[in-house]
Amino acid sequence: MIFSWPVAVLLCLVLMGCHRAAPVPLPHDAYVWQRAWTPAVTDALRESGGAIHAWRVLAAQTDAAGRLRRFAPDRAALAASGKPVVLVVRIDGQLQAWDEQALLADTLALWRDWQDGGVPLAGLEIDHDCGTARLPAYADFLARLRAALPAQARLSITALPAWLRSPVLGRVLAAVDASVLQVHAVRDPRAGLFDPALARQWAADYAMRSDKPFLLALPNYGSRVSWDAEGRLASVASEAAVLDAREDARELLAQPRQLAAFLRALQADPPPHLQGIAWFRLPTAQDLRAWSLPTWLAVIRGEPLRAQVDASLRRGDAAGGYDVQLYNAGRVDAALPARVGLPAGCSLADGVNGYRLRMDGRTPALERAQPGLLRAGHRRTIGWARCGAADEGAWHVEP
Repeated sequence: MIFSWPVAVLLCLVLMGCHRAAPVPLPHDAYVWQRAWTPAVTDALRESGGAIHAWRVLAAQTDAAGRLRRFAPDRAALAASGKPVVLVVRIDGQLQAWDEQALLADTLALWRDWQDGGVPLAGLEIDHDCGTARLPAYADFLARLRAALPAQARLSITALPAWLRSPVLGRVLAAVDASVLQVHAVRDPRAGLFDPALARQWAADYAMRSDKPFLLALPNYGSRVSWDAEGRLASVASEAAVLDAREDARELLAQPRQLAAFLRALQADPPPHLQGIAWFRLPTAQDLRAWSLPTWLAVIRGEPLRAQVDASLRRGDAAGGYDVQLYNAGRVDAALPARVGLPAGCSLADGVNGYRLRMDGRTPALERAQPGLLRAGHRRTIGWARCGAADEGAWHVEP
């Protein structure tokens, strides 16, 4: 019996129970961007290795003269992890020119040194956030580097969404074996750190420009940015623990739940040629602006993100004075509450660490001025209050 194609498909679905194949889980890499390898970095490497496909390790960075300054990653720890290692060389995007022959020689020497170090090398990656006007020169540099590397060495780059508008992008990608598209911190900081809709669109557009494999670089960190009086970017703080409520500063934050939802959607419908995720950066116990390690691993594994934030008063040094504290009793990092209403017996109060006082009628409340995360099992003082009898039942913690 011969059926037309639509009828055959319908019979397959209804009578034979055909199902769409389950998507293959995307592997996850991690950028190890720490320039100083403390015991906390080694601990994080060991504790997260089970969820990670490969380490992308910052091995060297250009100085003001365009020569490579090497760092000293813990090669023994990397070898013990059993995971492939991609060496990353960062070329400062603000460099207008460099001695190409010297930089090529530095890069090749770095590669040879690591080849002899007992670490399972998976490739070399160049991280150069240059403007589109410099892409022709960058494409030429990559072609020369590719020709100088051993044939079996895989060469990759990080790429920016802004390059999608350049006709030279094809030349850049032709010189490499793979790439990592960065979809965080690529716009004006006032637009935020990460936009899931834009990230999906950039990934789809990027997949149309090349048939080579690529990864998406996703964020698991926060930064505080500030501007000067002329509106120019003045500073970026990526590791400070205290939030800043000044008018000229803004807190940028990657939200775990937002990234978890983005990953689920990406996993269900990945763009062509997408081969994995590259997280920036490996969280450590000392990196207070990155997610905690348990939260990051829960997002990678698709586990529930349950958090519980409670507020309380702790007696201060002055008579009748209390510190207002938040405590995360959950197992993953939680967003700082938008508002904490204080007990009615508190007559005076003020906020600190990203909170400010707001009076709702005669009832004081501490209002969040900047977004932030409270790590699981951690406390944060968000203000002080002068109270009579602390009425625990009068707390109002709003997410």
